[in-house]
Amino acid sequence: HVQLVESGGGLVQPGGSLRLSCVASGSIFSINSMGWYRQTPGEERELVAAITSGGSTNYADSVKGRFTISRDNAKNMVYLQMNSLKPEDTAVYYCNADLTEDKSYRYLGVWGQGTLVTVSS
Repeated sequence: HVQLVESGGGLVQPGGSLRLSCVASGSIFSINSMGWYRQTPGEERELVAAITSGGSTNYADSVKGRFTISRDNAKNMVYLQMNSLKPEDTAVYYCNADLTEDKSYRYLGVWGQGTLVTVSS
């Protein structure tokens, strides 16, 4: 069993910053890519940022230059530093990991439960 747990969401004023964290735990052999997605009511979940085990990153155009994704492979953690936040960044943010399960060596895509980020004055 593998789970992802996010933390760090909350209410912030426009122009402010937040840092999201996500930790993967359980029967993990290796983690390939990790990423952050977000979703607003009535909309599809969209990629915000992703990072490979080697550190290559990919960002949505809407967050380039404002958000930074990073990971600590030793701790099975991924972070999202969000600066210059805008009201349109308001969403539930989900952590995602593509990993290989220990012992079974099954390839899994795992999601966290989500954390709400609200950008409002």
